[in-house]
Amino acid sequence: MRILSPAISQLARLRMGRIAYFMQYPVQVQQQVFQNLISGGQYTEFGKQHGFSKIYKIDEYKQRVPVHTYETIRPYIQRIMEGQQNVLWNTPIKWFAKSSGTTADKSKFIPVSVESLDECHYRSGRDVLSLYYNNFPDSDLLTGKSLVIGGSHQVNKLSEDSDSYYGDLSAIMLQNMPFYGNMIRTPDLSIALMDEWEEKIERMANAVIHENVTSIAGVPTWTIVLIKRIFELTGTDNLADVWPDLELYMHGGVSFTPYREQFKKLIRKPIMFYQETYNASEGFFAAQDVIGEEGLLLFLNHGIFYEFMPMEELGKENPHTLQLQEVELGKNYALVISTNGGLWRYMVGDTIQFVSLSPFRIKVSGRTKSFINAFGEEVIVENSDQAIAKACEATGAVVNDYTAAPVYFSDAGNGSHEWLVEFEVAPDDLNKFITVLDQTLKVINSDYEAKRHKDIALRMPTVHVLASGTFCEWLKSKGKLGGQHKVPRLNNDRQYVEEILKFIASTK
Repeated sequence: MRILSPAISQLARLRMGRIAYFMQYPVQVQQQVFQNLISGGQYTEFGKQHGFSKIYKIDEYKQRVPVHTYETIRPYIQRIMEGQQNVLWNTPIKWFAKSSGTTADKSKFIPVSVESLDECHYRSGRDVLSLYYNNFPDSDLLTGKSLVIGGSHQVNKLSEDSDSYYGDLSAIMLQNMPFYGNMIRTPDLSIALMDEWEEKIERMANAVIHENVTSIAGVPTWTIVLIKRIFELTGTDNLADVWPDLELYMHGGVSFTPYREQFKKLIRKPIMFYQETYNASEGFFAAQDVIGEEGLLLFLNHGIFYEFMPMEELGKENPHTLQLQEVELGKNYALVISTNGGLWRYMVGDTIQFVSLSPFRIKVSGRTKSFINAFGEEVIVENSDQAIAKACEATGAVVNDYTAAPVYFSDAGNGSHEWLVEFEVAPDDLNKFITVLDQTLKVINSDYEAKRHKDIALRMPTVHVLASGTFCEWLKSKGKLGGQHKVPRLNNDRQYVEEILKFIASTK
């Protein structure tokens, strides 16, 4: 098997030429992607309705096509799910990625075309490997298996008489993956696609401890759950004892900031790398190209045309969006995409910031609906993750997960933020944890600092310490355990905080 590594490394270097091209000519590449999408979409029903055949410039496209959310594009998707074709995209749509992304009750069904699978998701996966080998050309990554922790939904038929299917994106990708992809991943599909998450963890742990795992891919929370079960089975507290050749953990979906120190304790070895990716049901958008440095390289020739909406435009009837050559460093933008799966000017729901303009590198800063701005404080997930990390550093704590929401003005006093925090390791001083959390938010967010000045609008935050496993049990009670389901970090209302507090009270 070791002869594979130099060969794959050479293939990775060949692919790096194409990556280097879109890094060097980003605007031109995006223009070509735009033209290809319009050309493919002009004969669809959506394209005819919006005059694609008369669109030659990006500004014309913006004038003719409004920005869409899932709710506004859903009627088109529903018709495709009922069997109609050529509605949003000009090739048959047979697959739909079922996505929740949060604990919200309503699922999204994202159309997945052959083009979006091949030219976006699979190509991006190969590019992630190329970027890693470009950093470490002598790596032995492919001498072992990649442990993939994903997809908790079997692929299902839409209806008895339908030839269309739905499932988690990862399940769809595994179902359609080329044979060589399945050769280097573990566990087998019978386990990887299991619905019942607790049994899946058990069977996965028992199956993979006997493999030579060299890389892991998955969201941090469920990866930690699996690692702990492996520890129980093997009697060790260091994953390097189980897999001495492990060298890479690929993560995405949530910020890694609150988990970084915990992973260092779980995987104690001198050479261990962490690579962040930005992959969603709607597309594979970016990946870390320089391991160890901030920023994800935006993938520009993968069938996606990007627009960037300044946050002050959010909610306007005709919001103004920017192209690559117009963006600025450090500003929050809502991500708007047009894809070779038939999403047209679709607002993903994520906010990003550019950390580099040459090449274009981004970081995910939060969600358009995941923030607290009840008092003009404009706290985003990036702020809360940094504050949690600083508070942990100062008190020796390790946080499993958290959520926060506003406490509104009342006769009892001014507003505040209420935090529910589940610790893996409790802080040596909870009051100090709260103080550092508050002080860090003041340092990194001037709006929060202004509202906290002399408790004018915001009082000191309140932190509730949750018993270990509380968030998992709550998700389980909602039928949302595993897969893409995540605890919402921040909320501008009290829906989830109230739900969780009631759930805790009901279990006492």
